[in-house]
Amino acid sequence: MTSLDKSGAAADTLTGGPRRRRVRTRTAPLPLLLPALVGLAFLVVPLIALLVRTPWSDLPHQLTSAAVWQALQLSLLCATAATAVSLVLGVPLAWLLARVEFRGRGVVRALVTLPLVLPPVVGGVALLSALGRNGVVGKWLDAWFGLTLPFTTTGVVVAEAFVAMPFLVISVEGTLRAADPRFEEAATTLGASRFTAFRRVTLPLIAPGIAAGAVLAWARALGEFGATITFAGNFPGRTQTMPLAVYLALQSDPDAAIALSLVLLTVSIAVLAGLRDRWMTSP
Repeated sequence: MTSLDKSGAAADTLTGGPRRRRVRTRTAPLPLLLPALVGLAFLVVPLIALLVRTPWSDLPHQLTSAAVWQALQLSLLCATAATAVSLVLGVPLAWLLARVEFRGRGVVRALVTLPLVLPPVVGGVALLSALGRNGVVGKWLDAWFGLTLPFTTTGVVVAEAFVAMPFLVISVEGTLRAADPRFEEAATTLGASRFTAFRRVTLPLIAPGIAAGAVLAWARALGEFGATITFAGNFPGRTQTMPLAVYLALQSDPDAAIALSLVLLTVSIAVLAGLRDRWMTSP
């Protein structure tokens, strides 16, 4: 055995197995390079065009108008409220999926993640069917408590939470599955209840995953359009969020629509920059 083989075998022994070597290259075959460049241009050119077409000189006026400021405030408020709802309901749901064995767990997980692939407009129709004034649940809310959700600010929060919560659940469930459950089990053997172990041991362990999921849920809620306009409508000052304001402005004032789109683009870039250490670094 050569010295190189011996050093490799020694490294394998220390690491518990053969080392995984990353293959790097500075050149790419033309059949791969051309479609890769076309794909890159397809994704990047529209964003560059948005920056080129932005009315920079008129941007301060566009962004400080009463309608834009109203839509921005409503968007931030509703996205934050929807994220709070997602945290309160989604973290326990993620723990249930990650820690508890029960029949039909795969079906439950599929239903939880369904809003990720469901067209948002369909989600809005589903919310109307369930929580509308004549909906399966909504009619009882109206009869018993006088509570009407559609076409209200609360309805915006409900619609945004519906589409944003799966992002948080997936993130937290993945973090829970990666976390060592023995710490939680050790706490219970020392006399702590399951809830105390979750609160004092598990939550600190999965805090980064919760934070990442909350940021993703917030960004998704901020950009929600289809379910919001279907379930809550498009009423300025009450249900008109930033994406709805962009849609409305595009019909009458394209410069205002571009300015509003730039704000949402900036938020998206900030979210990706904040999460780069978790998902965007190469191993």
